[in-house]
Amino acid sequence: MKNKYLSRDPGKSDVKEFLSQLEKMPVVRKAETRGRLIFAMDATQSREPMWDRACHIQGQMFEVTSALGGLEVQLCYYHGFEIFHASAFSNKSSELLREMTAVRCLAGHTQIGRLLEHALAETKKHRVNALVFIGDCMEEDGNYLCRLAGDSGILGLPLFIFHEGDEPGAAAVFRRLAKLSRGAYCHFDAESAKHLGELLGAVAVYAAGGRQALDDYTSMHGTRVLQLSNQIKRD
Repeated sequence: MKNKYLSRDPGKSDVKEFLSQLEKMPVVRKAETRGRLIFAMDATQSREPMWDRACHIQGQMFEVTSALGGLEVQLCYYHGFEIFHASAFSNKSSELLREMTAVRCLAGHTQIGRLLEHALAETKKHRVNALVFIGDCMEEDGNYLCRLAGDSGILGLPLFIFHEGDEPGAAAVFRRLAKLSRGAYCHFDAESAKHLGELLGAVAVYAAGGRQALDDYTSMHGTRVLQLSNQIKRD
């Protein structure tokens, strides 16, 4: 019996749903300052196989936004026994890639609540345009996480959640977090992970330069990004 929370084809239908959710987001316009994005990852033991791929994808976000004046990214991750790390915001991919490649995935519980609390504190100090989270499970109080996601939506901090694996409880909560924050949810696995790079690049361009920048980006990229651009509402 298939789980009702999971897509039957994570490479197509969940990506389509992700794009559909983006349609409801408010337009983000290019500002004189760089866009700011938190790139957060679960670095517990179960995620080790995907860590190297995530390092490469993170580098792509800088490449696609460099022409817009760049994007400042803060790397966050948790692992082990209550270990939570947040880097400084940086527009230099080499700095964050160096940090990511030095990380070792360690067994431990999820700390999504701690991550969201941190993100809220950051955007209250200085606007954060988006938070990207990549994870495979959730071991916390879902109601509390939903309250934090609702606060994120109020502050204009959308959560883009990329769910690896097939844990149904996590899928249900992750979808709710994305909706409450006015962000988007997308399921992926090892076979469909290549689409993650495309979507993250599009999210980064949107955060850094708004809809027009995304329209320009689509002229040089594939149909998945074109679908995203077409679905964002016009003024």
